[in-house]
Amino acid sequence: MGVVIARRQEKRKPRDHALVKRLALPPAFPPQGVTQNRSPRLTQPDPDQPSTEPPNAGTPAPAEAQTSAQGERQPSAALKQALELGPLLLFLAAYLWLRDSTVMVAGTEYGGFVVAIVLFVPLQILSAVVLRILTGRLSRMQLATLILVIVLGLGTVLFNDERVFKMKSTFVFGLFGVLLFIGLWRGKSWLAFVLDQALPISHEGWMILTRRMAWFFIAFAGMNEVIWRNFSTDVFVAWDTFGQMGVMFAFLMSNYRLIDRYWTGPR
Repeated sequence: MGVVIARRQEKRKPRDHALVKRLALPPAFPPQGVTQNRSPRLTQPDPDQPSTEPPNAGTPAPAEAQTSAQGERQPSAALKQALELGPLLLFLAAYLWLRDSTVMVAGTEYGGFVVAIVLFVPLQILSAVVLRILTGRLSRMQLATLILVIVLGLGTVLFNDERVFKMKSTFVFGLFGVLLFIGLWRGKSWLAFVLDQALPISHEGWMILTRRMAWFFIAFAGMNEVIWRNFSTDVFVAWDTFGQMGVMFAFLMSNYRLIDRYWTGPR
């Protein structure tokens, strides 16, 4: 019995030697002329060893860093104001120059106000295109206003009736007011949607501001109707160029405390 066990152990020795050869580690220094392809081993970082990688390496850049490149495309405040107010000021200058004149085109006589509109609409389109190229975008409110300016400007020239364009503010602000009330009825602030969340305020703040803005737009449209129907064209042009901006600025300043109360951005 003992002999049989010894023989079996002797038979296992070659297998054990073969297994050892298979598991043998490669030499630390291979012979000269022999190259060794060794895949890099993944090592765990040593917590005591100081890291040489920069902070936040391998992590995506925050939104502020990603938008910094876009901020470089923003034009200066003076250029942006010139693009937004330039066509309006040129319209005012053209009207003051041509208000007592008439222009005959194809047998039709056009007054100075209509001629000023003919100059204003292409300038407004050009200003929007340049602003789109410089900033890479147009707000929804700017786009809606541009479309109404084009439509009402064409209507003014086709019908040769300055009253069509005088109702521009009535249509623009009346439409915005109605849309804001529809959004409030659905429990949403479409003002935040239109302004692309330009103000970092809470949802409750947006709802309150939207309600105020909706009533303001309706009142603004009614004010425009009163002015163009009851006053001269000179008064309307002064209202359309400077009066509307002043009233809008006063309304926004009156809501400063509301915006400050619901402000969620950095202070």
